Amino acid sequence: MPASTPPAPAVPAARGPLLVVFLTVFIDLLGFGIVLPVLPRQVTPYLDAIGLPPLGGGAGGAAIGLLFAVFSLMQFVFSPIWGRISDRVGRRPILLLSLTGSVVFYALYGYAVSVPVDPPPTRAAALMALGLILLARIGAGIAGASVGTAAAVIADCTTPENRARGMALIGIAFGGGFTLGPLIAFFGLAVFDQARWGVGAIASLLSLVALLIAALVFRETRRPGAKAAKEFPSVERSVAVLRMPTVGGLVLVYFLSIAAMAGFESTLALFTEKAFGMADDANFLVFAAIGFVLLLAGGCYRPLAKRLPEWRLLAAGVVLMLVGMAALAGVAAAVTGRGLMAGAGDPWRWAFYAAAGLVVVGFAFVNPSVSALISRRADADRQGEVLGVNQSFASLARILGPVMGMSLFSLHASRVLPYAAAVLLLLAVAAIVPRLTVEPAASRAA
Repeated sequence: MPASTPPAPAVPAARGPLLVVFLTVFIDLLGFGIVLPVLPRQVTPYLDAIGLPPLGGGAGGAAIGLLFAVFSLMQFVFSPIWGRISDRVGRRPILLLSLTGSVVFYALYGYAVSVPVDPPPTRAAALMALGLILLARIGAGIAGASVGTAAAVIADCTTPENRARGMALIGIAFGGGFTLGPLIAFFGLAVFDQARWGVGAIASLLSLVALLIAALVFRETRRPGAKAAKEFPSVERSVAVLRMPTVGGLVLVYFLSIAAMAGFESTLALFTEKAFGMADDANFLVFAAIGFVLLLAGGCYRPLAKRLPEWRLLAAGVVLMLVGMAALAGVAAAVTGRGLMAGAGDPWRWAFYAAAGLVVVGFAFVNPSVSALISRRADADRQGEVLGVNQSFASLARILGPVMGMSLFSLHASRVLPYAAAVLLLLAVAAIVPRLTVEPAASRAA
């Protein structure tokens, strides 16, 4: 019998678990992207029926905003909870539970919006529909708060040197879901003959596909014999994560970067309408193009991560985002007072495309770099908890970023303010990043 037994290594970097993580995140994002474009239109008849027309602003618009925000709010609350529980019971039960929830709550959304709107619903029927829609959004947000657990699967399956390449898979899945979700919604509604429940049915069916794949293919990746967490997830535990050497700074970098990105995304459709007179169809193509660029940039990141350290790729991403946001502010300032700009060949339109492309490519570099650096600086038995806290603050940024962007967009006719604010956020990120490039000794020792 040997004198000593070496510690159990991490699960080998098998492609099966990584493929399942990619597919589950991708299909989960498809479900989100399918519902997102149609939700305001589908809830409007119910809000009209209770005397809160969204087009009149005020409470009606706020109600739609709540239905969007509650999804990210639930992810903010539950991402660290699912992550820490996955450290205790394993990744597989949490991913299966998450996907099962998506199946149920997207189906509930389809049922809720099937309440007839022609003739207009009664006040009682409208209130019931809105209540079910709110419940469906809350449930889908809770179920979708498993990205941190998915990131922990990647940490389980990769060596520290390959961690960034693995984390890039989540970014690629996000880009693919963001691109194809609205497309599938458009063509899927045609299949269901424009039935209002069609989007919920499609999202639920796709989540079911992901659930079946995970149930049949996915094998537990948490290290055998890993020390189980005894404490229940709590605010104190999350604060302890933020106090880990450099981890709190990286979470702040991620939070500020996503807030800047979310402010850009939330104002994009309004900006293209005000500056270039783009109709809904053209805006749809712009959003699809952004998702496609995000997908391509994530694919380019993976080979770069084999040759360059994560902190260099993070710094490059921050610079690209900063230059792109500054250029967007410049485009907004240049078109002030010009009215609607005609012609696809207008140079300012192409300048806008180039600036938006820089922002998206930069974000595609920031996202996996931060996740990889945080994962490398966390104990192997706390990957789910630590990465869950990171995703929790990312969800909070996706709430506050749009609030910031939409509030500033209407304050000045030039539409410069939201992009100028994003520049300030990214300047703060640029000041923080150099302090985080050296891995602390305590983290290496762990």
